[in-house]
Amino acid sequence: MLETYEGGCHCGAVRFRARADLEQISECNCSICTKKGILHLTVSPEHFELLSGADALSTYQFNTNTAKHTFCRHCGIHAFYVPRLNPDKISVNARCLDGIDAAGLKPARLFDGRDWEAAAAMRRAEERGA
Repeated sequence: MLETYEGGCHCGAVRFRARADLEQISECNCSICTKKGILHLTVSPEHFELLSGADALSTYQFNTNTAKHTFCRHCGIHAFYVPRLNPDKISVNARCLDGIDAAGLKPARLFDGRDWEAAAAMRRAEERGA
């Protein structure tokens, strides 16, 4: 069920609001997601609003330069980003949502980012069949 959440980075410079379903949290085992510890909550742009901190964001890109890994340039927290698999969406880091018990969050699915091409093909096939 879609609910509205607010969240942000550690220092508070970056704040956002998102409409999302916590039952849709996913995890990726690729190198960057593993190192960031991100729990993905993918939302469409119309369900995401950057409330403050656009000027505090920096972006890191690598490989295909499709994903835009944004982070607060003050505290380094990755509160959200544009994912490579769905560059028309925004992936909110569920661990950055206010008032959420991050330890209690359970990913509904795993994306095998270590084998990105095969996992992306499988995910796209699932989406076509759905």
